[in-house]
Amino acid sequence: MSRTTPPRPVDVTVHFPELTPLARTTVRLHPRAGRPTAADSSIGGPLLWPAREPWPTCPEHTGPSYVGSSPEDVRLRRRILAEAWHRPREDGADLLTPDERATVDRIGDRERIPQDGPVPMVPVAQLDAADVPGLPRPEGTDLLQVLWCPFDHDDYLPRTELRWRSAADVTDPLTAAPQPSVIGNDHYLPEACVLHPETVTEYPAPHELPDDLAERLVAWEDRHGLVYQYDLAVAPGCKVGGHAPWSFSDPFPMACAECGSDVRPLLTIDGSEWDGGSGSWQPLEDAGYTGLHSLGPANATQLDIGRSGALQLYVCTASYDHPHVQNCQ
Repeated sequence: MSRTTPPRPVDVTVHFPELTPLARTTVRLHPRAGRPTAADSSIGGPLLWPAREPWPTCPEHTGPSYVGSSPEDVRLRRRILAEAWHRPREDGADLLTPDERATVDRIGDRERIPQDGPVPMVPVAQLDAADVPGLPRPEGTDLLQVLWCPFDHDDYLPRTELRWRSAADVTDPLTAAPQPSVIGNDHYLPEACVLHPETVTEYPAPHELPDDLAERLVAWEDRHGLVYQYDLAVAPGCKVGGHAPWSFSDPFPMACAECGSDVRPLLTIDGSEWDGGSGSWQPLEDAGYTGLHSLGPANATQLDIGRSGALQLYVCTASYDHPHVQNCQ
């Protein structure tokens, strides 16, 4: 099923024509729980990976053990809690059975788990250019793959790795990818999701606008009952390209660490596709959902990055071979 973003509550360029040249298109990915294959675009699904190509590992986590949870236990805990919240119960009744409570508590305690060798990186996203219009990519490639280490690194973010490749070149695909024996941060293990890409238009966050324009927008918001940042500017959720969702900090210059060139937005990975403040971006097809928000379509990936932030990945405008830049907002 496709996903359709509702029209914005108002065409903001009618009231502020100076925003028109600042418009950008972005592709909202709309991840939803499913069973993607290595041939599909996905978040948390298998990657189309050559069997002879070494699987990426984290150079900062090389064993022999770490405190955390096994991937199987992380998913078991999620499954127990999801099933408990979905079943009917009487007022005042415990959410979990005694056996379920014992299992959830055991997993929550975490433990030191052996890790034989460097920690294998976790598949996070695979994007096929045929599914994602305008996907930034090197010439001759049509597939972007994103992996990360399932432990916190600098600024309490995962260490990410990007791979571009041509799907046609993968003639002997890997059938089973290595997986870490221990997950340091449960929120870094995505659930398998299929994607429903949709192209939309967005405008810069107010932090990036000239002060005069931002001030006039605030006065206009008060009269119209809208919030430019959440209703009209940057689309929330996982997306390709577009504008940065500045929120935790004011915008600051970012450049390629290797050559100093500008960087361009590649991918935003957001744990939630909408929340109470950005509900106007909820797709029409999901409007009928009435269950627990954390278990619904907005949070299908079960990711949570940097205290409910959005991880943005940028690539150098001069060369895709240069290291990418990441930021969280």
